[in-house]
Amino acid sequence: MFNERTSIGLDVHARSVVAAAVDGVTGEVTRTRLTPSYEHIRSWIADLPGPAAVAYEAGPTGFGLYRALTDAGVRCEVVAPSKLQRPAGDRVKTDARDALHLARLLRLDEVTSVSIPSVNQEACRDLVRAREDCRGDLMRARHRLSKLLLRHGIVYYEGAAWTDAHDRWLRAQAAPQLPTLATRMAFDSDYEHVLMLQARRRGLDSVIEGIAADGEFTPVVRRMSCLRGVGTLTAFALAVEIGDWNRFTGNTIGSFVGLTPSEYSSGSTRSQGPITKTGNTHVRRLLVEAAWHHRPKYQVRAVMRARWDKAPAAARARGHEGNHRLHNRWVGFLTRRKRSTVANVAIARELAGWCWSLAVMED
Repeated sequence: MFNERTSIGLDVHARSVVAAAVDGVTGEVTRTRLTPSYEHIRSWIADLPGPAAVAYEAGPTGFGLYRALTDAGVRCEVVAPSKLQRPAGDRVKTDARDALHLARLLRLDEVTSVSIPSVNQEACRDLVRAREDCRGDLMRARHRLSKLLLRHGIVYYEGAAWTDAHDRWLRAQAAPQLPTLATRMAFDSDYEHVLMLQARRRGLDSVIEGIAADGEFTPVVRRMSCLRGVGTLTAFALAVEIGDWNRFTGNTIGSFVGLTPSEYSSGSTRSQGPITKTGNTHVRRLLVEAAWHHRPKYQVRAVMRARWDKAPAAARARGHEGNHRLHNRWVGFLTRRKRSTVANVAIARELAGWCWSLAVMED
């Protein structure tokens, strides 16, 4: 409930902050343009009739401003941009109007705030996303190298690509077949780029595994690792992206990651469409990739047993139950000839619920 006298909306950019404040007693509106300096913003707020509350949209500027204002005793809300209510007929958008709109919505308690990560969680999230970026860069670098060879009719037929055997083939057989010095130089450049990115990914993996083995998120990681497709790297990424799992239920976690069907219903008509794809895209990708692991026959092998040995007995039992359930769901979809991509999204939605049940479980 809004109890402060002054509501403040901030439109925050990298080099400027547009501010608007509404005095709830006099109705006076104050507008200004500030620098991104936290001290400058705090001093301007201190000159307004208090107490005051602030709202700004979540974005690339992060949560430093939120922490600075909270430390100064000012209530601050970081608002989800996708949840902001905007008049349908409003066709004019400026920074000043956006700031005033935020101030008015804050006074009406019509803003949806995002969850604020701790400093450690945000740092771990940055690390996980750096690894994800490196993974994407590596995939593109490999594609460039393989397509360079393909243009010259050089194709690897001896098994899976990007193994030790494939690497030896690249150096000993593929490279000497290139016809010109210029092409060979291009090959060397692409090949060295692949090696550099592989080394960078291994370094990031090593750091993540170290933090996951002994840190704030270790208990959650070990419990979620009882599920197929959710190894240490995936479990750690899910843990730092979600943060506080207790703000969800097994039913609402799927909505948060955008894995529930969209719907348009009116009167007696009910129409469902593709998944909403709202919320955290990183978590959605992790769950969709992990869901494919539940398609093959479920067998408890050495890798799974090693992960189970680090988890509590209750988590092992829950994970075993979830693995059976998710595989049987896959079998049901295949029996009904459901398209595999559609089936996998449904499995990913249920997998989100199983991850939630393990994350909130007491050790």
